Amino acid sequence: MRNEAIISVVDNDESVRMALDSLLRSSGYTVLTYAGAHEFLFSKGPGITDCLISDIQMPDMDGIQMYELLASMGIHIPVIFISGNPDALRHPNANTMKPIAFLPKPFPTDTLIACIETAINRGTGVR
Repeated sequence: MRNEAIISVVDNDESVRMALDSLLRSSGYTVLTYAGAHEFLFSKGPGITDCLISDIQMPDMDGIQMYELLASMGIHIPVIFISGNPDALRHPNANTMKPIAFLPKPFPTDTLIACIETAINRGTGVR
């Protein structure tokens, strides 16, 4: 059920985090926001997240590196990658990944919600 789903947003841009937090809460989701990969990794987020929305380009650790680290730890969360840089959407490791979507910023609200619903319906693996 949508209002039981926990969506984690990882983006170093505070305005993006705030906008997504507001949008997703108004759509009935529980939302957790994180300013970067390390903040997410060292929180309760990996163990309770039903869908992860992550920027690709972030300082220290990018979204794809974070996703690969989670997978190496046996944590499989459906992910939607977002980026303001179209070139980042063609990340060299993207071919080995199975994200729900790569969305360029700005993206239509209905597209994001449809991707989240796909992620929730797909469910998660071992967390």
